[in-house]
Amino acid sequence: MDFKDYYTTLGVSKTATDKEIKQAFRKLARKYHPDVNPGDKGAEAKFKEVNEANEVLSDPQKRKKYDELGANWRAYENVPPGANPHGGGWPFGGGQWSTGGGGGGFRTMTEEEMAEMFGGGGADSPFSDFFKTFFGGMGGAEESTGARGGRARPRARKGQDVEHPFELDLEDAIRGSVQRLQLRHDGHARTVEVRIPAGVTDGSRVRVAGEGGRGSGSAPSGDLYLRVQLKPHPVFDVKGRDVYTRARVPVPVAVLGGEVDVTTPEAKTLRLKIPAGTQSGQKFRLRGHGLPQVGKADDRGDLYANVEVDIPKQLSDDERKHYEALNEKLKIKS
Repeated sequence: MDFKDYYTTLGVSKTATDKEIKQAFRKLARKYHPDVNPGDKGAEAKFKEVNEANEVLSDPQKRKKYDELGANWRAYENVPPGANPHGGGWPFGGGQWSTGGGGGGFRTMTEEEMAEMFGGGGADSPFSDFFKTFFGGMGGAEESTGARGGRARPRARKGQDVEHPFELDLEDAIRGSVQRLQLRHDGHARTVEVRIPAGVTDGSRVRVAGEGGRGSGSAPSGDLYLRVQLKPHPVFDVKGRDVYTRARVPVPVAVLGGEVDVTTPEAKTLRLKIPAGTQSGQKFRLRGHGLPQVGKADDRGDLYANVEVDIPKQLSDDERKHYEALNEKLKIKS
């Protein structure tokens, strides 16, 4: 059984980045896909090789093992299943295959689907003998030999979890909302309602059970995780659970003191006391008017108001007289 150079199969160097490997795989997968080459056994075999190479090089753990052992892999060929000569069990498995999908994308295929595409198991397995020996089974599915020498069916494996970015308005993050998502599985689209809890912050993850990768056999599908990204807001900035806004303060109020209105993200109007002599750039805290903590509505962040002294661009004749009189007094004073 010869060593397989997966880097040569994909036409990339050993220092190739994940992006370069992905691009090379997509290009070759489109070229040799059975749908593009019906009845071409050579293209079918090449398609298997390309998928197998991608299965290893796109998985950081498999790639690390492959790079470490390389042509010395035969030294590990007789290691008992589940054992690791470095200690512990093999940390590899759960492999799935990707094929061309609509719109130039790729979808995850289970091992059973690959077997059906290429005519079943045995000699027609989508994994080479080298792959099965090197990584201890087809994509992590364990096989066993029965008393009569027959092979047991691969163990069912739960589908992979999937993470996807999800943009959310600040208002929906504060009060919570129900979002309708269009999900596509195996070419079929459907709408799923997802409850976003109040208090999610930038970077939070929201779990959508059973909407991830498809499981093999009777195993359940994985989960979809929505990674929250708060949309930029024209008025408020958000840092964690604290919210920042601007408070425009007229010159007389900044000088003499007084009150100004501040609007919260929930459209409430608060009266902010401004002490005499307030300068532009000063920051005032309004406790408990930021984002709530998930599951704890009473535990909220704060709202911070940054003062901007509002210098008038135009003056009435009367206002100008007052400012000129004030200016004369300041000259005499200095």
